[in-house]
Amino acid sequence: MAVVRCIAAAAALAAFAIPASAGIVVLGANSARLCYLSAESAMRPATRDVARCTEALDEAGISHHDVVATYVNRGILKLRRGLVPEAIADFDTALRLDPNQPEAYLNKGAALVQQNDMRGALPLFAAALEHRTDRPALAHFGRAIANETLGNVAEAYRDYQMASRLEPDWAEPRAELQRFRVVPR
Repeated sequence: MAVVRCIAAAAALAAFAIPASAGIVVLGANSARLCYLSAESAMRPATRDVARCTEALDEAGISHHDVVATYVNRGILKLRRGLVPEAIADFDTALRLDPNQPEAYLNKGAALVQQNDMRGALPLFAAALEHRTDRPALAHFGRAIANETLGNVAEAYRDYQMASRLEPDWAEPRAELQRFRVVPR
């Protein structure tokens, strides 16, 4: 049996400080769609982007799917703006409306990592994977950070490996794996 030892720590936390950005697709030509496009954009969101999401929630005839998606997407924008408690409230609302929404679990996990609440984040990443998130590599990476911070080094190593396997072009998981050394017991 092998034991995994970590050479250094905390670099992954900084890499995950950026929200997971696992937005939920909204189709059509409405405010909910514009909210989704803002959530998926690499640019820092403006106050107007968050307001557009709120407008979408006030539109008549918006589908249940689009309401849930808009709460998640608005939460992502708030998270990127550093409004972590407000983002968490949006993810919680999405989960109340649809307890099977994987991207709400994933993004709430990312928000809790930003608050250094690793015990709270850990089950959220697991739930995102259980509910088949569209971004499993992000869920494994987030779970790895939480596990490593909590001292679960072997589990963290496995999750960094899985994130790297799922997204071989993503540099962060590969960089984190270089900090580990497997030694015989």
